Amino acid sequence: MASSSRTPPAAPIAMNPGAASALTPIELRASLSLAAIFGLRMLGLFLILPVFAIEAAQYPGGHNPALIGLAMGVYGLTQAALQFVYGWASDRLGRKRVIVFGLLVFAAGSLVAMQATDLMWLVIGRAVQGAGAISAAVTALLADMTRDQVRTKSMALIGASIGLMFALSLVAAPVLAAHVGLVGIFGLTAVLAILGVAGVLWWVPPEPTEHRHRPTGPWSGALHSVALMRLYVGVFILHAVQLAMWMAVPALLEQAGLDHDHHWQVYLPAVLGSFVLMGASLFHLEKRGYLRAVFLVSIGLTALVQLGLCLMAIYQPHVGGLAVLLFVFFYGFNVLEASQPSMVSKVAPAPVRGAAMGVYNTLQSLGLFAGGVMGGWLVQHGGAAGLFAVCGGLMLIWLVVAWPMYTPRPTRLITPSTN
Repeated sequence: MASSSRTPPAAPIAMNPGAASALTPIELRASLSLAAIFGLRMLGLFLILPVFAIEAAQYPGGHNPALIGLAMGVYGLTQAALQFVYGWASDRLGRKRVIVFGLLVFAAGSLVAMQATDLMWLVIGRAVQGAGAISAAVTALLADMTRDQVRTKSMALIGASIGLMFALSLVAAPVLAAHVGLVGIFGLTAVLAILGVAGVLWWVPPEPTEHRHRPTGPWSGALHSVALMRLYVGVFILHAVQLAMWMAVPALLEQAGLDHDHHWQVYLPAVLGSFVLMGASLFHLEKRGYLRAVFLVSIGLTALVQLGLCLMAIYQPHVGGLAVLLFVFFYGFNVLEASQPSMVSKVAPAPVRGAAMGVYNTLQSLGLFAGGVMGGWLVQHGGAAGLFAVCGGLMLIWLVVAWPMYTPRPTRLITPSTN
């Protein structure tokens, strides 16, 4: 990856400039449908997170914090183990088949967890949920159906669905837990997964025929590209930092005088406001050729947020200051979350695009797992200030790694089949 001044010449696109930046009807349908499917699945996951530790303690074996932590984290481990497999399979068998299979596995895991009679069965159910690792196949399918000029915008819709589901879960999870408990929430996640299957079958446009059943290229195309390696490092660090910081942010809000039940009053405006700002800046700047600049600035802003949180941890935290820092964090995070998978899909050779997205999502899952382990250890041994200092250092390392990046040149759109 190199600066925008070193951007390779763009391949000619048979469209006028105005049309090139607008989603076609089939691109819009693909973007909205896949974002909705991704969002339904993520809602099923996020609804568990705010209440799991408390609710799981009521199960036999719930006195063991390590087992509760395993039940939380095992999802990420099985995700990491299978993302590449699912991505590679989607290159060979077709994206939709793999997505439907993964959603059914996720639903099965939800039902196992719903029927769990002790904490170990919760661990098994969460592990089966994680085995429905469809992220690579979904993003690869969206990449297949969109032109490079609009792909970041399409990927941002998936990012927006994730952020909105996270914000919704913060508000809805405590209410659902109070009325239906963990059993009811797991049942709801199974229903959401089945709705996702229906969406794949009847709403998502037909997938392109060009990638199905063709011989895939060597895996080295997904593993040995320097440009891809920079993105793999980036997604690992981003999600490790994202998860680790939440080991200390809620405590800072409580120290600032905001009761836990009211934390959503900070999270929700920060998430929604960041999406508004991202929509007003990212796509406009990308169209004008400044994607590299906004990408690097977002990494730098996220590093500065960690510094700000570190200072808050050392001195007296303030709700207003924390709200501003979280707004800036969500803006940087959402820009990076939208642009990175788009870049992977442009840089990766087409025959191994699904495999490359599989590697990308594997590193994403490993980053989440590492962030949880690292965050807990750092808070225990270095306090919140030490945690945020390490997170800031990791973001600066990523900035150095990403600095030589270039903006991938556009390629032609693969025409979807009409069968």
